[in-house]
This record gives sequence, structure tokens and C-alpha cells, in this order.
Amino acid sequence: MKAHQSRQHPAEWEESVPLRPQTARDLPAGRHQFHKERLMAHIEQDRQDQGVTAAGRARPKGRGLRLRPAFTLPVAALALAGAVIAGTVMNGPGGGPGALATGPVLTTRLGSATTGDVPQLLDRVSLVAAEGARSAVGPGQYIYIESQSSNTFVKTVGDKSSLASYALHRRQIWRSADGTKGWLIDPAVNDSPRGETLSLPDEKGNPFEASLNGPSYDYLAGLTTDPDALLAKIYKETAGQGNTPDQQAFTTIGDLLGESYPPAALYPALFKAAARIPGVVVVDDAQDAIGRPGVAVARLDETSGIREEWIFDKNTHVFLGVRTVQVEQVTEEGVVIEPGVVRFTSAVTARAIVDGMKQTPGHGG
Repeated sequence: MKAHQSRQHPAEWEESVPLRPQTARDLPAGRHQFHKERLMAHIEQDRQDQGVTAAGRARPKGRGLRLRPAFTLPVAALALAGAVIAGTVMNGPGGGPGALATGPVLTTRLGSATTGDVPQLLDRVSLVAAEGARSAVGPGQYIYIESQSSNTFVKTVGDKSSLASYALHRRQIWRSADGTKGWLIDPAVNDSPRGETLSLPDEKGNPFEASLNGPSYDYLAGLTTDPDALLAKIYKETAGQGNTPDQQAFTTIGDLLGESYPPAALYPALFKAAARIPGVVVVDDAQDAIGRPGVAVARLDETSGIREEWIFDKNTHVFLGVRTVQVEQVTEEGVVIEPGVVRFTSAVTARAIVDGMKQTPGHGG
């Protein structure tokens, strides 16, 4: 496939690279199942309001970031979330997830995992992160992140269930520095190709409250850059989430790498903190959503049998994207998922500071 050159912007990060045309894939059971970002923000707010403790895998990503399931949620919120998830299968061709094409199951060769090179690789990644120029977000400006993503899911038609993968598709998100204003264009989420607002307070008056699972740039700018203190905060604030504390800490950091804009001082600290998490490995052969080869920093969730991989360019050590890969056979909804199935994959293709909502690097709004 022939790549198309994307336009650069002074504030754009190094991972901004040519985009490729759409191919095929979807959202993973563990990473993306709650399709409505604003709805999930409401659910998270309900959870906080009712004092419910998170007990499952909470993907970042009501934060405008990607969400992963399994909070212990209020009953009403669960019912609403279920209606939305069901709606992703039922939506028609007019727009929304039902309009996305599905194709063969996305698979990959499982790269070998080793522990010996973890400190050295993360040290190199940290140095690259520290050396990269990163502008602060000014008044009235927005963080723009563009990616290509896909995932695999259990598709049920009538009484027959099977694995399918959504088409690889473009996702664009804008966020103000304080997190109160935003816009999302993602065919796996939106009912309209124009996208939808992420701005808060919403029509119900729910305010935006930044957290590690829903950060704003201003929130990230206030975090400690000491790796030990940062990791301690991550463990404390994500207690009870995910399948294990270590896996949740790793996933939380991965979320911040994929779809946020960590300030210059914090960015390398995230990698140094990750190096302190038990069970982190290096995968020698990984590939992001648009086919860029790399090396991955990864961790296996022993409960789900899914390995989360942060992919970096082998030569420059620039962050390329993330993916989750099934490495142990499991059965979900009566469907066997074999090792090598890619549950979720995302390649960051642009990350920049722009001067207006819906403006892209090199273009006006």
C-alpha cells in the first residue's frame, strides 16, 4: 500500500508519520468495549457519586480516551452501557460502529519475550523522550491526537457467534488543556461522521474531574516526575481496578502514552516508572496498526492471557503505538480465541498542539 505524506506542525511529535489506507480490524474485549466516550464519562461519574469501588479492567481510557471495561458499576449505568454495546452490533449503515466493515480476524506472530533487556530499552526510550522538544499547551489551544486503530470482537448473528475484526480506521481527538472542552471523530464510537462533543459540563451538568484514568494536560503537568513517587501514586489511585495491581499500573501508563500529551518532564518519568513494575518484558518483534515494525515493552495479564505491548521504533526508540495480543487460549461467549489473535491495535500518526477545535496540523479549523 502506498503511504500518503501527512503535514507536519512544529508542536507535532516524532511519531507523526505517513498514514496508510484503511484495511480491516476492531476494539478488544479488554480495551475498547464501551463505545461511547461521553456515556462512559457519565458512568464513571455515577460510579464516583455512589462510592462504588472499581473492581475490573477499566480502560482509560469517560475521559475522551479509550475505555476498557469492567468497573463494578451502578445497575442503571450497567443497563445503559449494555444498550450501547448492543447497539454497536445493531447500528445500520447510516453511521456509527455498525457502518464499519468487518473482515478476517486480525492475527500476528507472537514475538519472543525476554526480561534481561527491559532496563536498557526503557533507559534508551527515556533518553529519547527527554531529548524531544515538546511545547507547552497555551491558552485557547488544543491537544490533537490522530491514530489508526482496530480491534477483534465476538460477533453474534442470530444464534451463531464468531470472531471478527473491524476495519482499520482513523480516530481524531481534540482536548483543551484543562480537559473541559473536546471533540471526537471515530467511526467506532460516533453516530455521525462529523463526530461529537466531549465538552463538559454536559447537558446534565456533570463536571469534568481529571484523574489518572481521565487526565487533562493541566492534571498531568501537576504530577510528580520522580519515578518512584509517580508509580506509588498510580498504584494508589488505581487500587481495585484491573485484574492485578501490577497489570493495572502498566495499563494506566500505557494509556497515558497512547492518547494524552504528557508534559516534557513527565514523559521520561513514565518510562522509568514502568521499568519498576514486576513482570515487564521486551518483545523482540512487534508491529503497530499500520505495519511499522518495532520492539515492544510488554506485560502479560495472567488472568486474561492477553499481552499488552507498547511498540517503539527499533532504531530511534520513538513511540509508535500499542496493541494487545492473545498469548494464551481462552473462550469468550462460546468462541475460542487462539494465541496470536490481536485484540486491539493502535498506531499514533500525529500528536500536536493546534489553535482551535477540529483544526489539524498544517490546516485551519
